[in-house]
Amino acid sequence: MAEAIATPPAREAATEKTSLITGSEAIAIACQLADVDVITAYPIRPYDTVMQYVSKLVANGEMDCEYIVAEGEHSQFEVVKHACACGARVFTGSSGVGWMYAMEALTVTPALRIPVVAMVGNRALDDPGAFGVEHNDALAVRDLGWQLVWVDTAQEALDTALIAYRVAEDRRVFLPCAISCDGAFLTHSQGIVKVPDQAKVKQFLPAYDRGDLLLHPDNPITVAPQANEDWLMEIRRQTAAAMERSPQVIREAYASFEKIFGRSYGNPFFEEYMTDDADIVLVGMGTLSMPVKVTIRQLRAEGKKVGFVRMRWFRPFAAEELAKSLGRFKAVGVIDRDFSLGAPYSSGVLATEVRAAMYGAGAQQPVIGFIAGLGGREVTVPDVRRMSEIISAAAEGKRQPPTQWIGLRE
Repeated sequence: MAEAIATPPAREAATEKTSLITGSEAIAIACQLADVDVITAYPIRPYDTVMQYVSKLVANGEMDCEYIVAEGEHSQFEVVKHACACGARVFTGSSGVGWMYAMEALTVTPALRIPVVAMVGNRALDDPGAFGVEHNDALAVRDLGWQLVWVDTAQEALDTALIAYRVAEDRRVFLPCAISCDGAFLTHSQGIVKVPDQAKVKQFLPAYDRGDLLLHPDNPITVAPQANEDWLMEIRRQTAAAMERSPQVIREAYASFEKIFGRSYGNPFFEEYMTDDADIVLVGMGTLSMPVKVTIRQLRAEGKKVGFVRMRWFRPFAAEELAKSLGRFKAVGVIDRDFSLGAPYSSGVLATEVRAAMYGAGAQQPVIGFIAGLGGREVTVPDVRRMSEIISAAAEGKRQPPTQWIGLRE
């Protein structure tokens, strides 16, 4: 009789191993668990730490993959692009100007419907030279067909990497996915991570199968044809349709992940923190969530009703869901760890997208954009307090500049 009883949750959890690892190491372990076939590497900080850990796993016989050290970032993405077309599960990545050096390959990968999974160790673009985090590197491909997701902990990095393979390799999507990890704040910072059991990963993540789109001598197909005006618009529309199908696949993947691993992320596209009774809300991406959440707890203790919405998936952008959520508040502040020179209201990229989403929903709340934390500068508790004060003033009807730079030196 005892043998017929289902395994209790405690025993299920025991199959996971708990480790103290960085965000980069978490991504590397996800590649190991996903049984990635081909990995290409070329060092540029802060992304290079993931490849250092992958090389250690390979050298120690803990990971079996084709590990190729390329002569540059362009070659990195070209190698995995072609390997993926031939049916290999692949991984690569870069940071800052390295990501930009691969731009030709980054441009054609989604149009060819190649589900490459990559990590961007977010880093400021030169010049001036900087190793600190900004989001402009990853955001440079936002209009090309790349799915883009930001994570804020090592645990979320590992879990999201597995989810990224599940989504990207789904035949309904077949689009590449870039996982953005803030340089230093996540790539090099350690956290307690539950490493899932290999058997459960296999249950969650099916084998990569290109079907009749496999590039192989026995399957003569054309890849990257010269189409010009004859078929280019139709090809673009097919790629757009794949991105439009992606949200449903993402929802399915997160639901399956929760069922198999017992970890829930709630809404896949954005996290809400203390928003139930909030009057005003701040919106942002990545690891700035830590100082924002700390400050919100302090403000709550003072009786101030402030909430936070952290975007996960930037592409596809959950415009309707986000607008419905943000429409509940008296005023919205959007924190950009990027800048968009010449943009409407001189705002950052995220603020511009949030305004567009809310406009489409007929929202009338003031939306104030903040540029903060560029080049790896800390977003501090006083910074967040200042932003909250500005948003509170906007909620009271006091006109505020639509975009403000926070933490600038006098």
